[in-house]
Amino acid sequence: MNYTTIVSTAIVAEHLNDPDWIILDCQHDLMKPAFGHQAYAAAHLPGAQFLALDDDLAGQKTGSNGRHPLPSVEALTALFSRLGVRAGKQVVIYDSAQNMYAGRAWWTLKWLGHDAVAVLDGALGKWQAEGRPLTDVVLAAKPAVFVPRINTAIRVDAEYVSARLNDGKARIIDARAPERYDGSQETIDPVGGHIPGAVNRFWKSNVNADGTYKPAAVLRAEFEALLAGRAPAEVIQQCGSGVTALHNFVAMEIAGLSGSKLYPGSWSEWCADPKRPVAKGSAP
Repeated sequence: MNYTTIVSTAIVAEHLNDPDWIILDCQHDLMKPAFGHQAYAAAHLPGAQFLALDDDLAGQKTGSNGRHPLPSVEALTALFSRLGVRAGKQVVIYDSAQNMYAGRAWWTLKWLGHDAVAVLDGALGKWQAEGRPLTDVVLAAKPAVFVPRINTAIRVDAEYVSARLNDGKARIIDARAPERYDGSQETIDPVGGHIPGAVNRFWKSNVNADGTYKPAAVLRAEFEALLAGRAPAEVIQQCGSGVTALHNFVAMEIAGLSGSKLYPGSWSEWCADPKRPVAKGSAP
């Protein structure tokens, strides 16, 4: 059985020694770039390999392409080959922030055509709360040949977003905190506000108190209210830099609302061009 959205801590615990399972640690802190490396070195799931958001899951910044632009397909192919990902392997991804960052690796593999990838439901916090094993031992990955099959349907660019602003069909969902969405307290990017027409769905709205995703039926009802009759394929997911938006992407997949698209550049790319329109306040 392949897991393609989330997988429980209990199931992952049963597969810690399964050669067909690959576990990836994506611990990170936007304000502390060294945190992920240090946290992984101190404690991680047995057998887990580390993926750094800034180094592995983001490409070269130009000043106009956002804070976490996507790496090249060639770079990602080399990365996942080094980590042993190939057809037939189940990949599980986690972080220590309720999967705030894990979704980026999850989506990246989906974009590259690897469907058997899931985030650890409840993330590292739930794993620790249950007293499951952790280690500081770093095991060498067993390289494989990763063959990308790009899924062009789940990625869009700024031009695509600009063209859909006034068509009445697209639904842009902004995953940032409300105070960043409305522009009242921008803490990271140089310009406050949001893409005109975008609605706010703070990514933390997807989880229960223990960090696990809400039940599928609950998520479906909440997202259908946001979609207001639009098809999931009309949804454009965005945030500050194309990272936390993926939490909403995963949640919609859990809810059975498949087909949304990521705008990887997100607000950090959008606001870098002064010609692009900016909205402020709590309304779209």
